[in-house]
Amino acid sequence: MSNAAPALTWLYVPGDRPEVVRKALGSGADVVIVDLEDAVGPDRKEYARSATAELLSDPVTTDPMAVPVHVRVHGEDDVRALAGLPGLSGMRLPKITHAASVHHVEALAPGVPLYPLLESALAIEHAYSIAGAHHAVRGIALGEADLRADLGVRDDAGLDWPRSRVVIAARAAGLDPPVMSVYPDVRDLSGLRASCAHGRDLGLLGRAAIHPRQLPVIERAFRPTAREVEAAEQILEASRAQAGAQALPDGRFVDAAVVASAERTLSLARPRH
Repeated sequence: MSNAAPALTWLYVPGDRPEVVRKALGSGADVVIVDLEDAVGPDRKEYARSATAELLSDPVTTDPMAVPVHVRVHGEDDVRALAGLPGLSGMRLPKITHAASVHHVEALAPGVPLYPLLESALAIEHAYSIAGAHHAVRGIALGEADLRADLGVRDDAGLDWPRSRVVIAARAAGLDPPVMSVYPDVRDLSGLRASCAHGRDLGLLGRAAIHPRQLPVIERAFRPTAREVEAAEQILEASRAQAGAQALPDGRFVDAAVVASAERTLSLARPRH
């Protein structure tokens, strides 16, 4: 697992609208994902690919201080065209079902961080082998729209087990916790907030968005509350004062695992921008 604080907000933007992509770079998202798959019509794929290649060669996006740009690729042509471009921070790989597919992409784009998307029952069954397929894999996540269709799931309750499965697979492979899939109703911010809270309870961390208005809701949902920060600080203070397991005056038990959790809480609480 990475020592750096993981990104919390990942904003999808259509790859055939470069002006919107550039605007998204200033949206406050931790990562911008240029989508060359579902968000782009068949007659616009080639243009989207060339526009994205131009963007990833631009000094603005290749600046080390720039917002990381990932690309959700549509196929081998996208992988070949974008691999090695200086502004590319990662590739999101849709509809991955086997570790072999990850190896195939890695061979076409060596050195590029890869983020497989699990979007079918078969992919869920192979979650751990995909997560641990290659050191280039930096994270896994669900593609929930396709997964819902594959499973015949009607509501979020039916996704609890797949979500927990990818949380376990990611942790077992030493990856950061998976990011939640998009919440499709951009106006339902209260529903988004509740869904994020449920995902956080399951061990997911952060969420993809399809509109900038969703970003503040997502960030607040996954950042620790003031009460959680205070509790974490008390735990770390107690651990510094006395080594080993102990009980705090309020009855909370503190051991190494609790200390590690408190450190993670404070890491997430630090300003991100």
